[in-house]
Amino acid sequence: MKRYVLTVVVVFPLTAVVYADSLNCREIGYYDTPGRAVGVAVSGNYAYVADGYSGLRVISILNPTSPQEVGYYDTPGYACGIAIAGNYAYVADDFFGLQVILVSDPTNPHRVGSYDTPGYACGVAVADSYAYVADYEDGLRVILVSDPTNPQEVGYYDTPGGAFDVAVADDYAYVADFEGGLRVVLVSDPRNPQEVGYYYTPGDALGVVVADDYAYVADGYYGLRIALVSDPTNPQEIGYCDTPGVAWGVAASGNYAYVADGEAGGLRVILVSDPTHPVQVGYYNTPGRALDLTASGDYAYVADGDSGLRVIEFYGVGVEERFQRTANGSPLNATIVRNVLRWEKTGDRRPMTDDGSEAFLVDVTGRKVLELKPGENDVRHLSPGVYFIRSGSGIDRRVVIAR
Repeated sequence: MKRYVLTVVVVFPLTAVVYADSLNCREIGYYDTPGRAVGVAVSGNYAYVADGYSGLRVISILNPTSPQEVGYYDTPGYACGIAIAGNYAYVADDFFGLQVILVSDPTNPHRVGSYDTPGYACGVAVADSYAYVADYEDGLRVILVSDPTNPQEVGYYDTPGGAFDVAVADDYAYVADFEGGLRVVLVSDPRNPQEVGYYYTPGDALGVVVADDYAYVADGYYGLRIALVSDPTNPQEIGYCDTPGVAWGVAASGNYAYVADGEAGGLRVILVSDPTHPVQVGYYNTPGRALDLTASGDYAYVADGDSGLRVIEFYGVGVEERFQRTANGSPLNATIVRNVLRWEKTGDRRPMTDDGSEAFLVDVTGRKVLELKPGENDVRHLSPGVYFIRSGSGIDRRVVIAR
């Protein structure tokens, strides 16, 4: 993410990482940028990297197995965050505020405008004709960019913490506010932004993304937090997933949330099809410090600090979950077990598959790991994680085995 953030992070204890460790993920390509990759956005065939003191780097990902830099622009400050809208890259440049860079020719990016925010520009999001800048101790700044050559601030909201990151959905800006947690700011009138709701996360809110009715927050040592924001005036945490490192950045795509989990955790892939019970289903321990990421198609593009841009394929899981429902239509939650999984036979229904064999348990790749019998089944030998029950009913029922 950001220079100011990195200054804070040096007090965090570091954990040794075995770089080859992975689950359902593999690195397929990388580009070692000259600076420190702290932010990344993808548009079309290009990845745009906020590379610290080396400014903006434009990298062709047409062949994701061999990313190649095609252009760069050395911003005056420390490039922390980035957003792409149309032909422009909007760079949060720390002490030097917002930099607007024309990238219609990716081989020759050049600055066309800037606005010097009062604080440390850490993150940026763009919606309609406005750039929303997370300006650390100076909160959220709203900048009119209808004329990219002459950006002008039109409003601001001074959040109580340190605004690190921002996402915009509909008429609301969602601010990851460090010790201030998640702040929800109404921006339907960009000249008069007003906070309408908040949620104090248990850690330090460093990154945020919004998808559908959920805000996914990268919460430092407290991993991924999921807040229901269907009512933006009353965001409520409904689920979380602890990660082994420091959750810096988060992206969402389909049924998955992707977390940039620092030096100790690398990339973490979390199944969020049931947001009340998110479960890790993949990871890749990157060689650097995973600080930000974006997901596009089957790939996660990770800003990995001193190790540059890493392209990691999440090749998915082999079972597509189909929710069971109760008689009143509400979804059944996953069964969470530790040592014993109980498979009940109800009435005349037998735990049989279509081919006449006993019901069985499969892992997320679809591999059979245990044949089930009615009653108690010993699962102590299975690794913690997500599994599915396959039976003659044709329903895949999710089971989470914990320790």
